[in-house]
Amino acid sequence: MPEASEVRIPQDDEQIDVTDLKEVDYWTKWFGVTEARLRTAVASAGTRRDDLRVYLGLP
Repeated sequence: MPEASEVRIPQDDEQIDVTDLKEVDYWTKWFGVTEARLRTAVASAGTRRDDLRVYLGLP
């Protein structure tokens, strides 16, 4: 049985599902941003990981 604090890697690591709180937690850590910043980025740039990376100004 998985631990409650266990980080779950999304099934699709190219798309971000902001309706799944475990994914939101994963992606905020992965991008190094707050949940609010992630949600703003998704609203502006969409849900594709690479588009968000560019939007957030990450390498």
